[in-house]
Parts: sequence; C-alpha cells; structure tokens
Amino acid sequence: MAITLTASIGRIAGSRSSTRLRTDGLVPAVVYGLGRDAIAVSVPWPDLRRALTTEAGLNALITLDVDGQKDLAIIKDLQRHPVRRNVLHIDFLRVDPDAPVAVEVPLILVGEAKLVEARKGIVDQPLKTLTVKAKPADIPSQIEIDITNLDIGVAITVETLTMPAGVTTDIDDSIQLVLGLATRFSAEDGAEAGEGDEGGDAAAAGESAEAAEGDAE
Repeated sequence: MAITLTASIGRIAGSRSSTRLRTDGLVPAVVYGLGRDAIAVSVPWPDLRRALTTEAGLNALITLDVDGQKDLAIIKDLQRHPVRRNVLHIDFLRVDPDAPVAVEVPLILVGEAKLVEARKGIVDQPLKTLTVKAKPADIPSQIEIDITNLDIGVAITVETLTMPAGVTTDIDDSIQLVLGLATRFSAEDGAEAGEGDEGGDAAAAGESAEAAEGDAE
C-alpha cells in the first residue's frame, strides 16, 4: 500500500535556500522519471520520516502529490549529514506500477550456522544488499538467507538464493553472498584432531604387532 506524501514546488536551488527549508522542517527533493521533466520540490520532514519508518524502509511505495499531480514513486537516493545523520536531500523516482524497477534490497541472515560455530569458524557476508528488479507492488522489504546448513568451506551464491515471487536479479549467479570461513582456532582444532587420529593408528599398529609376535611364539 502506497503512502501519500505531499510535495511543494517552487523551491529555489542553492545551499542557502536548502538550509532555510531544513530550518523550517522541510527536506529539499527532486522528482524525475517516466520521461517527464525533473521538478525541484520540498517535503515535510515529519511526513517523510513516517514514510521511511515503515516495514518497507527506503523501498516504500509513495504516492507523491505534486501540486495536484499524483504519481507513484520510490526513493532512489537519500543523502544524510555525515555526523548528525539528518536527511539533507531526497531523489524521488516516478514509477509505472506495471513495469519492473531496479532497487537495492537488504540481505538478512536467518537461522544459526551451528556447523560453523561448532568448528569455531565465522560467517562472512560480503554483500549486505542486492540489486533486484520487480514491479513496485512486488518489491520486498528484505530478502532472507537461511544459514542453518552453512558449513566451513561452503558458500551461498546468487544462484542458490531463493528469490521472492516476482523478483529477479541481473547479478552474476556465481557471486558469493555468504561464506563459512575457517579461523586460526578452527585450524588448530583440525590439527589436534589429526594428531589424535595418528595416535590411535599408532596404538592400533602396536597392538597388531604384539598379537603377531604372540602367534609366532
């Protein structure tokens, strides 16, 4: 379900104007897409904050009302202050409800990698987001990756990822999303296990030799 957000037109470009808007509780923004001209607008921060804090996060569907013209839109880019983290600027992309659009979706790990933990390894996640294509209504808030059966030396790739219905990606199938990695501690465990096996083999060999001597006597 799309969230309605009213935008005001007529803002003046420039840093001073943008600063004044933020002081007044507005966020500078631009709206573009669908082959139409880009429009400089501003949106109320309280309304924008509500749109950003839904389950969909940055991929929330927004009905953007610009001077009576309503368009379905998504947030294509969001700029924050590097220290205060307040929103400085927003790019809204107009979208066709029946056409796929490319968006970044968070990759969330679920389950426990008990095999990796038992061998004192670590779970490495090289990619935290994945670029996918989906119709606006099918855009997922996140994609879950089950690591229950992950083991050291095993990787979960794009090819083995279970995608939600209506969602595709152009990312190479061989790209690794999650890996089970050995650590210094897991290597030491392996060495100790090997030493134990060698000791057992030596003992067994000794017993066999003693038995052979007894038979010879």
